[in-house]
Amino acid sequence: MAEEISTQNAVVTGGTPATTSPGHAGLPTQVAGEATTVSAAATATGGVGAGNFIEVDIDKELFKFESDDTPLMQLMLNAKKVPVNSPEIQHFAIDQARPSVVTNATVGDGTGNVAVLPLDNADKKLLQPYGTILVKGVDGYASDGKTKTPGKDLMLFITDRDKVSGNPIAIAVNGPKNEATDDSCLVPEIPAGTTLVILANAMFETQKEVLPDFVVPSPSLIYAQKRGMNSITSDYFESVAKRIPFSKALIAEAQIRNFKTKGNRTLWASRASKFTVDTELGQQTVYTTEGVRWQIKRHLDHKGKWTFEEFISVAKMIFTGEDVPKSVVMLCGKNFLESVQCIDFSKHPEVQISVKTNKLGWQVTAIHTVFGEFEFKREPTLDYLGWSNSAAVIAYDRLVHYVYSSEHKDSERVDGHEASREHTIVWDALALKGSCHIWIDGEGECSAEGATTYALWGSEEAPESPIEGKVYVLVSDCPGINAKAVSGTMWQYDSTSKSWKEYTGEILAN
Repeated sequence: MAEEISTQNAVVTGGTPATTSPGHAGLPTQVAGEATTVSAAATATGGVGAGNFIEVDIDKELFKFESDDTPLMQLMLNAKKVPVNSPEIQHFAIDQARPSVVTNATVGDGTGNVAVLPLDNADKKLLQPYGTILVKGVDGYASDGKTKTPGKDLMLFITDRDKVSGNPIAIAVNGPKNEATDDSCLVPEIPAGTTLVILANAMFETQKEVLPDFVVPSPSLIYAQKRGMNSITSDYFESVAKRIPFSKALIAEAQIRNFKTKGNRTLWASRASKFTVDTELGQQTVYTTEGVRWQIKRHLDHKGKWTFEEFISVAKMIFTGEDVPKSVVMLCGKNFLESVQCIDFSKHPEVQISVKTNKLGWQVTAIHTVFGEFEFKREPTLDYLGWSNSAAVIAYDRLVHYVYSSEHKDSERVDGHEASREHTIVWDALALKGSCHIWIDGEGECSAEGATTYALWGSEEAPESPIEGKVYVLVSDCPGINAKAVSGTMWQYDSTSKSWKEYTGEILAN
């Protein structure tokens, strides 16, 4: 019998935020302009209160069944379970507040004592009164106010907020002075595009109150998909099966295999949707979940053979930066796996390759680098989906398994037939946390919505036709881009200024 689907929200949202701001790793996960008070944070829990994260409790035999053919589903079953009270789930990819902002216009001329810092709307409230800021690339001055201190950046102190623009007002802490005895400093020129690193606040002697941080988490909507399997067995088969007892087991095995493999393809490639259908019980809602392929927000373009330098660059992308996982598994299409196996590691004895049984019971190829260790596992589903040249880097500890309805079974007689029907139903979703996951695309397909696209670049010459927004990861020095464009750094082309700018590693939504 059909079941009525609840459409209540998993959390009372209080409205959609007007703007979002990137977090520490660059994910657009913060709501600018909302105070981090106890009540605001409580509203942002997504219905998952303290103690509701539960340890994994799964059927061990079901988990082992066809585990090599459905690796992504195995990761979901092994992830932390979170019970939810609606198929519409507010998912929080929790991220720390962003450590820096960038000016969008030039300010200061060395003659005034204060400057209104020109910032984008989403960044204005990240700088609060009594906060201190380091101005990267602008030299500060010694205490006499006359001697520049190269390499020691200018520091600012936020005094207030401009009543018209909402931008923060700042004074210089170690700026130039007209006279060495002056109590206040002047603000030197701060060019457009300057990075302002957010430091701790500095309170006066008797002060005990400051404004709260104006950042709370911003959720994304994840749909849980209801999936089911029916098994119908006739009474005649039951009587015959007594003579061949394993026949029913073989049929059940085939059905479970089909159920798991189709579910695994869904976890990879399904697109999120919500629509209504007409049923015998009236209109009801159908939900489809969002595949992991479209949830990953780092998209690395790569075609052809891999080199050692490129492989190490990927290791650096994963194991350095803002969101560093404890361990990762690379689920690979067959052509991608072959290409990696053909990398010449003979000149690099520091790279150790071994075959081991990982914590999920898989036989994996482990490659240990100075940055961290990869586990390589073939994912047959990628071949079926046409992604044989691609792979996904997934962190074991950055997955969450939302469960609206736990797996359950029941059986019933089929009206008008001499047969029995068994139902198996699950209603859940897999979601990613953090920004460390990477989709390595070898098919030349477009990136997911909101993803940042990367490309490995190994030439001394700059790209002839650089793509706006793409991040070029240098695997060798590239003076054609910039004198500072050395191996291991990342650069983006700005078509407005027709110049290259070093990329800080933030993941920005398009």
